[in-house]
Amino acid sequence: MKKKQRYSGVVYSTDEAFHYQETDSLEEETLPNHKQQLRVMLDKKMRGGKTVTLITGFVGTSHDLEALGKKLKQKCGVGGSTKDGEIIVQGDFKQRILQLLNEEGYRVKPVGG
Repeated sequence: MKKKQRYSGVVYSTDEAFHYQETDSLEEETLPNHKQQLRVMLDKKMRGGKTVTLITGFVGTSHDLEALGKKLKQKCGVGGSTKDGEIIVQGDFKQRILQLLNEEGYRVKPVGG
């Protein structure tokens, strides 16, 4: 297990008035479904020619993002991942995901052809 450093980026300071200010990256609170503005698109870049469905624009905690990603992957019956605020679903499931997200009350916009 990796140990988290207490002081990030500070090696040493000779200034007696120096006070380290911790910057905790607090996660944003998850917006209600009807206020989310999600974008659904197909993507092939950097994926070995394989098509994936990419859902972006989610505002909220990583736990809620993972829960939504898990639900979408289960409904489509495929694998995928959630990282960097994006949900990646393996395969071309753009229409199915648009339908599922609309049923859940999300505001969804298809991107691309």
